[in-house]
Amino acid sequence: MWYSKNWQEYELLDASDGERLERWGKYVLIRPDPQIIWHGEKRHPLWKKADAAYHRSSSGGGAWRENDLPAEWKIRYRDLIFLVRPMGFKHTGLFPEQAANWDWFSEKIAKAKRPVSVLNLFAYTGGATVAAAKAGASVVHVDAAKGMVAQAKENARLSGLADAPIRYIVDDCKKFVEREIRRGNRYDAVIMDPPSYGRGPSGEVWKIEEAVDELVALTAKLLSSEPLFFLINSYTTGLSPSAMQYILDLRVRAVFGGRTTADEIGIPVATTGSVLPAGASARFER
Repeated sequence: MWYSKNWQEYELLDASDGERLERWGKYVLIRPDPQIIWHGEKRHPLWKKADAAYHRSSSGGGAWRENDLPAEWKIRYRDLIFLVRPMGFKHTGLFPEQAANWDWFSEKIAKAKRPVSVLNLFAYTGGATVAAAKAGASVVHVDAAKGMVAQAKENARLSGLADAPIRYIVDDCKKFVEREIRRGNRYDAVIMDPPSYGRGPSGEVWKIEEAVDELVALTAKLLSSEPLFFLINSYTTGLSPSAMQYILDLRVRAVFGGRTTADEIGIPVATTGSVLPAGASARFER
């Protein structure tokens, strides 16, 4: 399993009964997590002193309760700074488990000793964008949600990257890729973090299991003649790391050589020393 040991201002304190107990800077949150299927192991004393807890509704959705939080605050990872904003559907605007991937591709970019252009699709609030830009890459950041792109710009500014070569695009990712193919643009690296389920701008249904192969095949056409890496992330339990690796083998490695790897990504749990699975990633590299 891939995970980062470099977090100082985020910590997964405990996990039991379908919930995480997390420290985000000086605030402690409780959030639901379907991977946590064990019970009766809430050992940490801060379970009873959390600043806020997200509760699901029996009718769908949910809300933050016992909420004693500011609207937003800052959190640091290495030399990167991000805004934390508790929002609907339990999100905070940051996926701390992705630090394992930030570390991996940041090292590759820094060691490339050449200009590296990165396309970040489904880029959300820009964790990967900021990490790649900090390592020295130029980045095209694409997400369909205008508010998420605005927060990505703020994260870049906080990390000292206001003037970095980052282009922010509010667009449907597949449509953007198709236009870039027609324009003849090329990238040295791709980061892709597609949602499990969603709807496109015209109401079309997106299911990652049905759509990811086509999207990877399309996006591979944008790779330069000497690509550095291609990273796919997934939070869908039904889509295994090995399945994503197979797609990269077919659509990327078969064309460019190199190698692929895949694994779960996770977060260490302070009270037990075990690692909580928090998604999966597949990586192509040359």
